[in-house]
Amino acid sequence: MSLSDLPDVQLEQAQKPALIVGVGAAVLLVAMAFVGADRDQFFRSYLYGYVFWLAFPLGSLALLMLHHLTGGGWGFVIRRLCEAGARTFALMAVLFLPLAVGISRLYPWTRAGWAEEAAKHAPFKATYLSQPFFFTRAVIYFVVWIGLGYLLSKWSMEEDQTGDPGMHNRMEALSAPGLILYGLTATFAVIDWVMSVDPDWMSTMYGLIFVVVHVFTAMAFLIFMASRFADHEPLAKVATPSRFHDLGTLLFAFTMLWAYLAFSQFLIIWAGNLKAEITWYVHRGLGEWSWVAGLLLLFHFFVPFFILLNRPIKRRKQLMAKVALVLIVVSALDVFWIITPSFFPAPTIHLSDVLAVAAIGGLWLWAFAKQAQGRPLVPLHDPRMEEAVEHGA
Repeated sequence: MSLSDLPDVQLEQAQKPALIVGVGAAVLLVAMAFVGADRDQFFRSYLYGYVFWLAFPLGSLALLMLHHLTGGGWGFVIRRLCEAGARTFALMAVLFLPLAVGISRLYPWTRAGWAEEAAKHAPFKATYLSQPFFFTRAVIYFVVWIGLGYLLSKWSMEEDQTGDPGMHNRMEALSAPGLILYGLTATFAVIDWVMSVDPDWMSTMYGLIFVVVHVFTAMAFLIFMASRFADHEPLAKVATPSRFHDLGTLLFAFTMLWAYLAFSQFLIIWAGNLKAEITWYVHRGLGEWSWVAGLLLLFHFFVPFFILLNRPIKRRKQLMAKVALVLIVVSALDVFWIITPSFFPAPTIHLSDVLAVAAIGGLWLWAFAKQAQGRPLVPLHDPRMEEAVEHGA
């Protein structure tokens, strides 16, 4: 095994290409907006790319806190990667600024007269969907996410340096309320940034579906990354076939949960048969977007359902890495199917959609690789590590 195969070296080598792709795509994206004068499409594409990539740090944060609460051996395989992902929220806060600039081009509730009309039949909605309140909530979301990621990473590093068992207790104590805060902030962020694109439509399950998408997408990404480093010590001690089987089983569980929530939302709205609600699904499920819905049904549920039921596949990290990559692409299609039909009656993919995903993704992967370097691949003094190694065969 050569020096170039070491995780830190691989991460360092990945940083520059990711940054070049991110910056280059961002320059092209901005140039298209100004040269082509299609600024509305710039913000639409940017919203799609941003919402998709936000799933990676949010899902990493949720899985990190879940691991601290449950102590499962599966968490030691991906814990360091989760911490790296959770330390990228400062970048995501900066990348949110274009959405703040383009708020009037994305959200109908910013237009003159909308609030007055909405106040006649939904006064709370008119109050909630106001620009000052919108930006205040966004600040709160990022403060919570950055704070949780910072504290959990800080205490984890202190545990490595000092071996103080009290650090583990702190992380566990923070994770319980942290998961509640994550659920609330992620739900309201999705309502603010995605659902309010269609301000006359609503669903009480919408935020929860996105929370599952966050965790599902992050889990697929973390499985792929863990498979790249699973042969290196000290990760090799815990990244056994049994642990990859556990990760695959969790991915299967999130697949099932996504299907259950997505179908439940559809069934409730369809049974209610209210014009204000059902048009959202008529447009996406029966109109020209219906074939995309069919692809999601096939590749977001049926195909992974049968693949992830297969125990031998889940125990082979290279196969799981390939499955995980496909599921990340499927998750991108899912977010596209949710957001883009709000702007276009028929399936339409613009070059700016691809550039937005590449720009935000390249910058995020650069930040992730930078954050993942310089730390052991597993926690050094976690009191549960010994048991995880013993039972991980």
